[in-house]
Amino acid sequence: MQNRRAFLKTSALLSLALSSVGFNPLFAAKNSYNAQAMPKRTLGTGKAAFEVSALAFGCMGLNYHRSKKLSKNAALAVLQKAIESGINLFDTAQVYGPNTNEVLVGELLKPYTKHIFITTKFGFSEDGNELDSSPKRIRQVVEQSLKRLNLEQIPLLYQHRFDPKTPIEEVATCVKALIKEGKVARFGVCELSAQTIEKAHKICPITAVQSEYHLMHRAPQSELFPTLERLGIGFVAYSPLNRGYLSGKLNEHSKFDPNNDNRATFPRFQSEAMRQNYHIIEFLQAFSKAKGAQGTDATPAQIALAYLLHKKPYIVPLFGTSNAQHLSENLEALNVNLSENDLKMLDSKLDKIIIIGDRYPPEQAQRVGQ
Repeated sequence: MQNRRAFLKTSALLSLALSSVGFNPLFAAKNSYNAQAMPKRTLGTGKAAFEVSALAFGCMGLNYHRSKKLSKNAALAVLQKAIESGINLFDTAQVYGPNTNEVLVGELLKPYTKHIFITTKFGFSEDGNELDSSPKRIRQVVEQSLKRLNLEQIPLLYQHRFDPKTPIEEVATCVKALIKEGKVARFGVCELSAQTIEKAHKICPITAVQSEYHLMHRAPQSELFPTLERLGIGFVAYSPLNRGYLSGKLNEHSKFDPNNDNRATFPRFQSEAMRQNYHIIEFLQAFSKAKGAQGTDATPAQIALAYLLHKKPYIVPLFGTSNAQHLSENLEALNVNLSENDLKMLDSKLDKIIIIGDRYPPEQAQRVGQ
């Protein structure tokens, strides 16, 4: 195991590299594939190390939980743009749908699977209503996910949520066996406590922890990062824009489809909470002056993503969008330069702000941090 200094050096902040993707039939009209230069980061250490693009793309919102379901052509256009930018890490899960997001991702990304990485997750029953990380269920999900995603091996497999019925040691032992069998390449966990992460890591080295982390939820900085640095584990920050709120494009009048958008039930996305929290957006708008490329004004979304990129060299922000213009905006976060003083200023201001509304309703809140 590399020590903390070696780990931080290995995943040096924004170390530039070109994406190594060659010709792809989806770009036949262009005759060749020319990804832009994209910074790379390394999640994990040793045999568990995983070099990926500095930004990752969450596929859930293409057809699930974001008030719309894109057509295949529209979803493909967004994915193409992400790949062209140099993003090579794409995230889905069995429970998204359930199953339907994996089906969509597997179909649209099939021509790319030799050049990109698709991560997925287990942890729920077939219908998605119950937690289930029993070894039997893990193996069932892996076999089904491999078929849906058109993969021979899952590059990084996460436990989606802690299952109180199955000790984490049993989960890690099962995934370790799947790695030995060649069905899974690396092990990840989501929303676990530092103590549980350490228990799992002793049995099967963890490549990355995926947890919510953004300007309105910075708890991982104190609760997880010291442990991750000591153990040499990477961090994938999901919802880095607080499910779109930190983009500044949502407000108290925004509506969410209760049949296809979990934000409709989240305390933080009720009208009054969104109204009271909007001063964060106003602060970011003021802060972002001349922070973009060549002294241009950055957007709140770009500041939010740049904050994560600058915080630690082992953090990979995982954002999702169904809008190609928003994708372009998010990519520009790579050109936002924040100094140590900028980070301190952001933290100091945010320390004084009380966030209105919990990030999950009570039942779901019990599933995180275990």
